Amino acid sequence: MVDRESDITETQTDLQEEYLKTLNDIEEGQLIEGTVIEISSENVFVDVGYKSEGKIPLSEFKETPVIGDKVNVILVRKEGKGGQVVVSKGKADVKVFWKELKRASQEQEAVEGTFSKSIKGGFEVDLGYGVIGFCPLSKTDVVRVETPEEYVGKKAKFLIDRLYSENKLKIVLSRREYLERDIKEKKEKFFNTTEVGDTVSGVVKSFTSFGAFIDLGGFDGLLHINDMSWGHVTRPKDFVKKGEKVELKVIRLDPEDQKINLSLKHFTPDPWSLFEQKYQVDDVVKGKVTKLADFGAFIEIEEGIEGLAHISELSWVKRIQHPSELLTIGDEVEVKILAYDIENGRVSLGVKQVYDNPWDTIDEQFPVGKKCTGKIVKITNAGAFVELTEGIDGFLHIDDYSWTKRIKKPSSVLKTGTDIDVMVIGLDKEGRRIKLGVKQLSEDPWESLIKSTPRGSVIEGEITNITDFGVFVKVTDDIEGLINKYNLAEPGSDRDEDVLAKYSVGDTVKALVTEINPTTHRVSLSVRDYLNGIQRKEISKYIHDEEDESKSTFADFFKDKDLDSTEE
Repeated sequence: MVDRESDITETQTDLQEEYLKTLNDIEEGQLIEGTVIEISSENVFVDVGYKSEGKIPLSEFKETPVIGDKVNVILVRKEGKGGQVVVSKGKADVKVFWKELKRASQEQEAVEGTFSKSIKGGFEVDLGYGVIGFCPLSKTDVVRVETPEEYVGKKAKFLIDRLYSENKLKIVLSRREYLERDIKEKKEKFFNTTEVGDTVSGVVKSFTSFGAFIDLGGFDGLLHINDMSWGHVTRPKDFVKKGEKVELKVIRLDPEDQKINLSLKHFTPDPWSLFEQKYQVDDVVKGKVTKLADFGAFIEIEEGIEGLAHISELSWVKRIQHPSELLTIGDEVEVKILAYDIENGRVSLGVKQVYDNPWDTIDEQFPVGKKCTGKIVKITNAGAFVELTEGIDGFLHIDDYSWTKRIKKPSSVLKTGTDIDVMVIGLDKEGRRIKLGVKQLSEDPWESLIKSTPRGSVIEGEITNITDFGVFVKVTDDIEGLINKYNLAEPGSDRDEDVLAKYSVGDTVKALVTEINPTTHRVSLSVRDYLNGIQRKEISKYIHDEEDESKSTFADFFKDKDLDSTEE
């Protein structure tokens, strides 16, 4: 029969000897690894390979462990009270921390810390376990630090610039170098793994006049204003918001210059590729005015398709100096497609072509001879433009204002903004010109004068004005005639330089009509010839018999007289 009691005793002895042998291999203060075997409300029990487990206060753990977790501890004493092994996780953590800190410094690996305090020239950084490092302001970020207070309390990763200085512990850290290295690695990975056409995610970082910068994970891509929409974009902020996470298409990669171009609009097809499926020349479509220039208006007929309505295509009738006279940005208008160029993304539009051209029927609306009322819209040196209807102007030359008055300055008788009665006296449909007259509304007094008072007639009129060269005499209510001072003298007398002194304004004189010229508005009169005619008549009484005498007139006298030789 086997002696079981003897076997148990031998086994215990063997285990004790093995335990003591193992215990002798470990020194107090040595870092060893244990396994969590039990967890209570206050303590964690760790098997470190000895006959008894080590006990660690639960408070030394940042997070509650689970059974089976490996834990680094320091062997404080091999035999504590009751023969229990005494271990310390806290001391082990410090030892591991310094070991890792030294390795990180040597191998340029990142360490984690918290900006705990802003001080002169930089920050104090809490690395844990009571260890404080210094991060200079210039090594805090890849951008200029404007408000240091914003960094306090922030966790970050750092590279160790220096652990010791002059054999004294002095830890200098650089967050900027870590960020630059991290950004470089991420950027290299991006260029190596990303292709044009890929979709990427980013956060809107900042805006410029030409677009927005998108943070792709420490490095930026550009979302240009022209790549936000196929349509017209005025403000980048209308399409993306600062801090917003967005998905974008990669449309350009330049590893050499490290440039990345992104797009929102490339998630949808280019509308120009579908243009001919939707539009044809002469189609009338609706659009929105997006921009005004000196030469015309840009009108968007759908998102991404913007055409130009040249200033000459805005109105059939109005003289437009700038498109703003007719259109305002944001206006909804109807336009006609005049031409397009898909390859270059251009479409020519017309506003006026949507409506009938009034000049096509202008001869029906304003035929020559029509009397109408218009408004004077502009006065020039030669006359005035008169608006007959909206957009249709005619020109009134000052020579067509009066039959009898010679007007040097149109502004002396015409005023902008006033209504005026006119007659259409000329029409050039091709040249789009209408000629107007005022004087044609009444009978030409010169024609009446020629009929009623032909050359050779005697008139009696009142002197209205005396000049150095003669006197003016009222012939009709509208017409004056001139008696040259040399034609004031009596027949047969020498030229009298003082003859004008014999006359005064208001005097009534009789004179012979020697010339009527409607073109030059001129009536020439002569007292000399009038008196000469009387003398001839008196003489004829003694030469001719009564029958011939009854047939003699002043007109007979002028049939033989060359009036062109009359002295002026």
